[in-house]
Amino acid sequence: MSFKENKHSSFINFLLHLHPKTVNEQALKYTRTFGLGGINALLFIILAFTGLLLRFSYVPIPENAYDSITSLQNNTLFGSLLRNIHHWSAMLMVITAFLHLLRVFYSQSIFYERKKNWHYGLILFGLVLFFNFTGYLLPWDQLSYWAVTIMTNIVEYIPLIGSYLANIIRGGKIVNENTLLNFYNFHTALLPILFVFFMVLHFWLVRKAKGVTVANKNEQKMVKVYPGLILKEIIVALFLIALIILFAIFFDAPMLDKANPLISPNPSKAPWYFMGVQELLIHLHPILVTFVIPLSLMTFLFYTPYIKIDKEKIGSWFYSQKGGEIIILSIIFSTLLTSALIIIFEYWFKFNQLNIHLFISSGIIPLLFYLVPALGFLFYLKAILKADKVEIIIAIMTIIFTSYIMMSIVGVWFRGESMNLTFCN
Repeated sequence: MSFKENKHSSFINFLLHLHPKTVNEQALKYTRTFGLGGINALLFIILAFTGLLLRFSYVPIPENAYDSITSLQNNTLFGSLLRNIHHWSAMLMVITAFLHLLRVFYSQSIFYERKKNWHYGLILFGLVLFFNFTGYLLPWDQLSYWAVTIMTNIVEYIPLIGSYLANIIRGGKIVNENTLLNFYNFHTALLPILFVFFMVLHFWLVRKAKGVTVANKNEQKMVKVYPGLILKEIIVALFLIALIILFAIFFDAPMLDKANPLISPNPSKAPWYFMGVQELLIHLHPILVTFVIPLSLMTFLFYTPYIKIDKEKIGSWFYSQKGGEIIILSIIFSTLLTSALIIIFEYWFKFNQLNIHLFISSGIIPLLFYLVPALGFLFYLKAILKADKVEIIIAIMTIIFTSYIMMSIVGVWFRGESMNLTFCN
């Protein structure tokens, strides 16, 4: 065997360790998973490699951080391309991790022996967000400085521990050199270790469960993962790398002027993946936004896998044909309701001006404006469409995430000066 053939064999053997020896033939269909788990793993490898190279130029102190980035972009061969690849890979990873979470949920791949992996997947998604958030500050420009300032100020609203937690994150009362050093160490040391640990555990549990879930359990034709599955993964990986490089060539990572703690941009916005939180704060009391709603959402996501479900339904997209119809109805309902309430709260109802307790006027009342129609819609699904328990859970999940996406869109593209609603951006 030649050296070239030996290298090829070793690479294939390594990939085979990530999979069972054989998988159900249905798992080879790209529409079964869209390769999202593998894409996220590849994006992490790209980020780790490009991040390691960026460390050679980056100086994690406020006086030099910004200049080290601009010097990399202007004076280092392929420096700008390197930063662009790192930045856009990080942004893409947030999107693909979110889509992977939805894919697993909507294909009923969270029940029975897979519920533990669902929990680890939620942890991994949280780590992806923290990865991006800690890396967001490192350029030390106006965009990143004030985005992190906004988010750490939001953390202060958490009851009892908010101020203490925000001070730990910032390393003080305000975003300063301590914050930059904290974020740098989290981004380049602690978070990578945690991510690798949970990612290995996540993939191991997938393999232990004999690969991805499939529908039609009676069709048990098993095939070897090589060459079918392995070759598909290699093709997707090469296509993804080419796409990222091409995008990085034509689109630069955003970079504003050097951070100035004395001059706040108007508007100042959180990172785009947290804009839904900032938008929600415009309409609801901070305690609801930072404590009640996140706690309720985490409880919902954690306990959903413990619902009893027909094992024959596991692996079935959208659970049933009715489930698919319910998802479409839920998206339409949530989009219309969220959009209508944003406009109504912006131009007509100013609940915080009512002469009653602020938690009631800006918390309970506007929340009821959302919950009452949502509960009415769920009652309609139950009473008229005869939706069962799982289909109701699917509807709730769809309503929640559609609302968050809509609030993020409004926050990113339709909030102007002083965070006023505008349609002229």
